[in-house]
Amino acid sequence: MVVADDQELVRAGFGMILDAQPDIEVVAEAGDGAQAVAAVAEHRPDVLLLDVRMPVMDGLEAARQVCAGHPETRVIMLTTFDIDDYVYDALYAGASGFLLKDVRRDDLVHGVRMVASGEALLAPSVTRRLIGEFAARRPGGPAAVPRSRLLDQLTGREQETLRLLARGLSNAEIAAELTVSEHTVKTHVSNVLAKLHLRDRVHAVVFAYEAGAVVAGES
Repeated sequence: MVVADDQELVRAGFGMILDAQPDIEVVAEAGDGAQAVAAVAEHRPDVLLLDVRMPVMDGLEAARQVCAGHPETRVIMLTTFDIDDYVYDALYAGASGFLLKDVRRDDLVHGVRMVASGEALLAPSVTRRLIGEFAARRPGGPAAVPRSRLLDQLTGREQETLRLLARGLSNAEIAAELTVSEHTVKTHVSNVLAKLHLRDRVHAVVFAYEAGAVVAGES
């Protein structure tokens, strides 16, 4: 993986924590967004841990370039604030989630492993609130109608699964809500992602809000 942050101590600290794990290798560090994009192009890591606010090229533009040019690399955004306009835009650009810079060691490692395995960082206490708030602010446009029509491709149970995903529920919680097995939920989630051409769960949440499947503040 690659760690990108303009603060050397933060970058080095996260790098040491992650590189000490038997299943994680930090192949490069970057001090600005342009270096991060270059490092991804050179090393093709599974995960890029990327600060939102950086010099030369900010993290948002770096995330756009990495997600567009190297879809095999999953991006985790780092931010100081739990509600940050840039974070929603980064998720919209293709990032797979975000972590606060004061994240605990174990949560940092767990988050990287989750994203590397194809999951997304969906902390209900932060991410769902952020997506709900900023998706509501994003003005509707011609893309809104096609997105809502795409929902017709989903079965009724798949639409229910999408709405529960948007509420930040885990597979186990969705299974309990729908009275089905977790295996069945995983199948529904996979079908939703495939039919809607979405990268992962966090982008299913973004899609759900923008298509009007759920509304901000809905529980």
